[in-house]
Amino acid sequence: MELTTSFTDRLRAAMDARGMRAVDLAHTTGLSKARISQYTNGIYVPKADAMHKLARALDVSDLWLEGYDVPMERGTGALPDYPDIFPIERRRIPVLGEIACGKPILTDEEHDSFVMSGTNLDADFCLRAKGDSMIGARIQDGDIVFIKKSDMVANGEIAAVVIEDEATLKRVYYYPEKSKLILTPENPKYEPLVFMGPELDEIHILGKAVAFQSEIK
Repeated sequence: MELTTSFTDRLRAAMDARGMRAVDLAHTTGLSKARISQYTNGIYVPKADAMHKLARALDVSDLWLEGYDVPMERGTGALPDYPDIFPIERRRIPVLGEIACGKPILTDEEHDSFVMSGTNLDADFCLRAKGDSMIGARIQDGDIVFIKKSDMVANGEIAAVVIEDEATLKRVYYYPEKSKLILTPENPKYEPLVFMGPELDEIHILGKAVAFQSEIK
């Protein structure tokens, strides 16, 4: 699913289609008239909560309003009444590039790329996994890994770690009494990465991996 047009163009089109002025939209959503004006003039793109309010007020799909190539109309069908079926509220999380599940690779920030996730996911950014060293943790090549920013993680947790100017995804084990850090893969064909003493100065943790997203193939 790709963005095919800008949010601003979609917002203006929806307002024209519904016969709504900026003042009407402000009244319906509870957003200020100044904020609506900034949206219609392309100064700002709303965050997930404001985007949802605008979409509901205009009776259009959230994703369509964001600019994705999906139908304009909001879904109207009710979900079946089963305990394991529930709706997903979604928000955008930025993709900062690829991260190696193998040997470390150079980070490549993609500030204009986003993925959709549930609003209950406590993550700050995500990275696309590359390689097969974390398959034991069910993280496959191409999966999206969601990261919660932190410069420390508990022993045994999976983290995004930068080594000099390169990033990798591994389980972290730190032994401060030995000034020793071990980054362990989840694939027996790869050796752990071991760092000691002054080598630790070239390493920092970006954050803890809290979830991943795979496509059904």
